[in-house]
Amino acid sequence: MLVGLVVLWPGGAPAHERTGVGFDRQTQQATVTKVESVSCASVNASGGTPTGDTSTAEGSSAQQQAGGTCKRATIRVDTGSDKGRTFTEIVQPDQSRQLEQGEKVVVAYEPSAPKDLQYSVTDVNRRIPMTVLALIFAVAVVVVGRLRGVMALVALAISFMVLNFFVLPAILQGSNPLVVAVVGSSAIMLIALYLCHGLSARTSVAVLGTLISLLLIGILGSLFIDWAALTGNTDDNTGLIHGLYPSIDMSGLLLAGIIIGSLGVLDDVTVTQTSAVWELHEANPAMGWRGLYRAGIRIGRDHIASVVNTLVLAYAGAALPLLLLFSIAQSSVGSVANSELVAEEIVRTLVGSIGLVASVPVTTALAALVVSADRPGPKEAPGTAPEPVAAASAGAAPAATAQARGGRGRRRKR
Repeated sequence: MLVGLVVLWPGGAPAHERTGVGFDRQTQQATVTKVESVSCASVNASGGTPTGDTSTAEGSSAQQQAGGTCKRATIRVDTGSDKGRTFTEIVQPDQSRQLEQGEKVVVAYEPSAPKDLQYSVTDVNRRIPMTVLALIFAVAVVVVGRLRGVMALVALAISFMVLNFFVLPAILQGSNPLVVAVVGSSAIMLIALYLCHGLSARTSVAVLGTLISLLLIGILGSLFIDWAALTGNTDDNTGLIHGLYPSIDMSGLLLAGIIIGSLGVLDDVTVTQTSAVWELHEANPAMGWRGLYRAGIRIGRDHIASVVNTLVLAYAGAALPLLLLFSIAQSSVGSVANSELVAEEIVRTLVGSIGLVASVPVTTALAALVVSADRPGPKEAPGTAPEPVAAASAGAAPAATAQARGGRGRRRKR
């Protein structure tokens, strides 16, 4: 892993000339300083500038022709070389984003456009609510998890650093996405597991089980992505990436996403299974590795059922708008599954689920072997130790009862 990090470490994301499309636009922070109501008909007649998200919709044109009420918003740029500059935009009454006075927004900047069209509102500034939510999450983790919660937050920050400073720039520089994903995932896994759970044989078993499962996911993912002819270039964002960096292997990028996406759930499964086997051994040190494996697998079956269902529902929830569009079009299940957009999610879900299912017996077997060899239970001759103990117990019980009765009789005589 260290060798891979050193060899593949990028010097930073390669520069490119901005296209002004989608996320590849220059943006600045701004504030809505004034909002006033105007007639849509007068705005249409004077050639007013509407906001860019739904200004060309048929519903907006109908509103203008009917003489509805629009809004003219004055926006002040708060950052960049044009700080303090103002511009106006027209908001149609049926647009999903309605601007309010004092609202913080994000504006896109296009230097090649005419001066009065260089800035346009592209989104709402959500930094404050997102920051507050992140703080609530951090407090909840620390309050419940205490020191382990703090370590988990540190591991989370390191994971983001690995993704931001290694995985993404290395892929943009043309390195193989699969190799980058394997090296980056291994680094994240080792740091997170050992930081949160300590340097121990238990953690090492979880690490080994996770690595074996990731290897299986990588092999299956590569096989079925090639077999199903998935290109990985299925939407505007991936198309933009391919246009800016044609050297990136988009199908390899899809496989890298499957591996990284499966890592978080794999950590949960392998750590839980390892801990379960260790606790079973603590409860019954005389149990051999076969007994530990059978008991651990019984726990793992419940874990598999819940985790696989969770993973499928998570992907279905992310693709819900797309599935809704297929439902509106009254497409058959076969047609929907054959679409590359949906096929990608199916491959992602099923390959990740197979890796999760395989991680349970693999990790349980490793944990049972290691804990029974590292901390063996007491060795007793079969058929000899239990009988004297039982006999002693059987003889001691009447004696103790008689002694207690004698004691009570003596107390009565006194």
